[in-house]
Amino acid sequence: MGKLQEFEITLNNNKTAYSPGESISGTLKISIAQPIPCKAIKVNCQGFCGVTSKSNDTDWTEEEQYFSSSVSIADKGTLKEGEHSFPFKFLLPAAAPASFEGPYGRIIYRVRAFIETPRFAKDYKIEKPFSMLYTVNLNEVPGIQEPSSSSVTKNFSYMLVKNGTVVLNAESDMRGYIAGQIIKVSAEIENKSEKSTGHVVASLMQKVTYNTKKPTYDLRAVAEVEGPGVKGGNKTAWKEQIIVPTLHQSSLTDGNLIHICYYIQVYLKYPEVSLTLPIYIGNVAVDPTLPSSSRTVPPMPAPRNNPTPAPSPAAAPAETALTSLPPRTTPKPAPKPRPRSCYVASPSAPPADLYPELSGVAFYNGELTKSPQTESGSQAAVSPNAFSYAPGLSFRHRQNGISALPSSSSSSPQDTNMNQMSSSASLPPNYKSSAYPHEPPPAYDASFNT
Repeated sequence: MGKLQEFEITLNNNKTAYSPGESISGTLKISIAQPIPCKAIKVNCQGFCGVTSKSNDTDWTEEEQYFSSSVSIADKGTLKEGEHSFPFKFLLPAAAPASFEGPYGRIIYRVRAFIETPRFAKDYKIEKPFSMLYTVNLNEVPGIQEPSSSSVTKNFSYMLVKNGTVVLNAESDMRGYIAGQIIKVSAEIENKSEKSTGHVVASLMQKVTYNTKKPTYDLRAVAEVEGPGVKGGNKTAWKEQIIVPTLHQSSLTDGNLIHICYYIQVYLKYPEVSLTLPIYIGNVAVDPTLPSSSRTVPPMPAPRNNPTPAPSPAAAPAETALTSLPPRTTPKPAPKPRPRSCYVASPSAPPADLYPELSGVAFYNGELTKSPQTESGSQAAVSPNAFSYAPGLSFRHRQNGISALPSSSSSSPQDTNMNQMSSSASLPPNYKSSAYPHEPPPAYDASFNT
């Protein structure tokens, strides 16, 4: 390295694996034979992800940085010959995915050191990778204690003219496991044909998705077990166990460039029928004594500051009804009354002299009623004012028509006087004493002659 004899990063306690939220500390050791002019000496701690569409390619198509922290441990000056030691310390973020390395992408964490020299001089840099361990607590996954099950029916043909059906049902004992645990797989195969099926296989599959513009999928079987087939017309129950190897934890979120999931694939080699049972791989085992996360517990209501006595049973429905009412709004102003027309009159009947057949019927406020009868059974006289079209309006009787209703001969003198008073009150004034001429107007034909 020329002037630089030693340039090394050492982590405290030689620790190489860390968890989110921990602090990482170490020492940068530099040993030089001659003085080196430098602008700065920096240490950087970085975590990022890179993916590509080509296998084992480091020219990343997409990159995602999780964090990057730098500290300057020496300012501008001259680094003298000899050995130098610079301590450093960084705090790792609480949310960061676990380290991963695959054929189409990596999640990398590293500590880098730089010696920046003046212009036209050679810069020096070195890096030391470390691993990030992400804790996946399976007890926080909803429904983790429930079995994962699925069913499929396959129709197939054989010997070119015959058709058959195979029904495949399978399930696992639960949905979450850690390394070293046993997955209990059970399957039920019903062969409704005359031809035997192929072997039944259960595989633990790992699917890695590299999210680029065109996503790339890496699918491989990490463990596998196999059983015999089923003869024609038979129904068989098959049970097997799979030991979980050391695997990367499942990704519980979909926002990263690299997403990892696991499932159990149960299939028959003939006919080609298969189903999948999704599962999770973590590093905190399922505790059967804990309640399942899928059971939601309703929150308890907060206590009131001023407690009130409990309402009686009879008052409980009323309180419930009040709580369901919509919120009060500002009352609308009352509409202004519309002005009434002074020419509107209540409906009434036509004059009695025009319709004699209605002489025994009276109209009061628009209603049709019978005229009241006297003790002797005859009807009482009806005033002409009862047939007026408007209050206070009277009609003059024709001279050649009926001038008044005849009074009954059987009526008493008191009734007769009352009828005369009523008739006189309703008669029009006498216009004979008027100063106007009393000659009748000319006839219709005579008006044309004039």
